[in-house]
Amino acid sequence: MDTSTIVWIIIGIVVVIAIVVVIIVMATGRQRREARIEADRRRAADLRQSAAETEAAARQREADAARAEADAKQAQAAAAQARLDSDRLARESTDHSSDAAELRSEADDRLRKADTLDPDTDTDTTAGADVETGGTGRHGATPTT
Repeated sequence: MDTSTIVWIIIGIVVVIAIVVVIIVMATGRQRREARIEADRRRAADLRQSAAETEAAARQREADAARAEADAKQAQAAAAQARLDSDRLARESTDHSSDAAELRSEADDRLRKADTLDPDTDTDTTAGADVETGGTGRHGATPTT
């Protein structure tokens, strides 16, 4: 064989090797690209799942906030009602105390009048005290002799 034939054989072998290398590179590049695409799909699915979980958590927090706000308004309403009830009860207490004082005053007036009308009861106006001749007290039973 002459050198030109050997050169052509070497060139042919180099071309075949280059073609094989190009085919291998293209095949592995496609596999890598497909693997990268699949990895991107998985990452996108994970991100979507995470976003859905975050959205659900946000909805739950919003619901909790709405419940807390409703509870706060209810507590404020209850406190306002309690204040109104307290004011009403204080007024009633004052009214009852005033009524009791009036009734006590009326009772005392009636007892004084009864004492002045009762011939068995002597009152000492100078000492300001009742003096009875054997009774059991100012408003007590009539004395027995």
